[in-house]
Amino acid sequence: MAKIKITQIKSVIDRSERQKKTIEALGLKRINHSVEVEATAAIIGMVRKVNHLVAIEAI
Repeated sequence: MAKIKITQIKSVIDRSERQKKTIEALGLKRINHSVEVEATAAIIGMVRKVNHLVAIEAI
């Protein structure tokens, strides 16, 4: 599996509870925080739901 780097670039303030929980499930805690994860189908689906709040890089 390929790895991707996900970085939170926008705040979750004033976002739906579902989007807040998705960001938390991805392991992101604050703006400019990054995590490296395996690019599984579940992770890709979560990233698509909050793509306006995160930046993605292939590693």
